[in-house]
Amino acid sequence: MKKIFLYLLFPLMISTSCKQVKKQNEAPTSDATVTQQTPTPTSIYVDLEGNPISLSDYQGKKILLNFWATWCRPCIAEMPSLLRAKEILEKENYQFLLVSDQSVKKITDFKERVDYDFNFIRTTAALSQLNIYALPTTFIYNEKGEKVEEITGAVEWDAETMITKLKNIQ
Repeated sequence: MKKIFLYLLFPLMISTSCKQVKKQNEAPTSDATVTQQTPTPTSIYVDLEGNPISLSDYQGKKILLNFWATWCRPCIAEMPSLLRAKEILEKENYQFLLVSDQSVKKITDFKERVDYDFNFIRTTAALSQLNIYALPTTFIYNEKGEKVEEITGAVEWDAETMITKLKNIQ
């Protein structure tokens, strides 16, 4: 077993320890090949057709980004008040995006079943990567694209105090 381990490890050690490392200030030699790196996708959101969405697509608008799941009872319970808030804030330059990390099929099935007029999207990131550890969680962005509010837990979105707060987002 020890011989097999060394046999497998030795070529790896040789290949990684023998690479030449160029100094930062050193220019590449004429025989060096330059490879272009493929840019990594910066969007962690996609629509239900799989098209990438970036929050910068909504530049100049206020964004209410609500993270939810089909299995989350408080998420579903707050949706009617969220829909009423969307209607109330229609002239306030708001874009409501409901984000789930579930499959497109689950989101689409839910959307068809409840018939809420929301822009449902999907995140390709783990919720923990976004520092979301409870659902529902909502991020509010101002027209400059700055996150100005984070709300964890269900909310009565159409309550007068909440509507006033959302109208006053700068």
